[in-house]
Amino acid sequence: MGLFGFGGSADINQGVEAFRATPGAVLVDVRTPDEFAGGHIPGAVNVPLQQISAAETAVPQKTTPLFVYCLSGARSAQATAALKRMGYDDVRNIGGIGRWRGEVER
Repeated sequence: MGLFGFGGSADINQGVEAFRATPGAVLVDVRTPDEFAGGHIPGAVNVPLQQISAAETAVPQKTTPLFVYCLSGARSAQATAALKRMGYDDVRNIGGIGRWRGEVER
């Protein structure tokens, strides 16, 4: 099925697997700081959608592969588009943590 499940929606489980297999990649959680503190995928960095320009500080190299997620996939889609406009050339929306079947870090 690839990175996308039925209906074209991203499969976060496959997305995290691809992130872990990609050298130098960064996993970006674009939820709010409170949501992030409540539980996130281990290794993720929090760059809230409302502060997406902070990605340039968190990930200064525009060629760094970015794997972006949120709660449902909507904010990560917006963030992915914004990051591409900012010049990042390898950005993937992997969907929402609501479908994540792995461990969660608090």
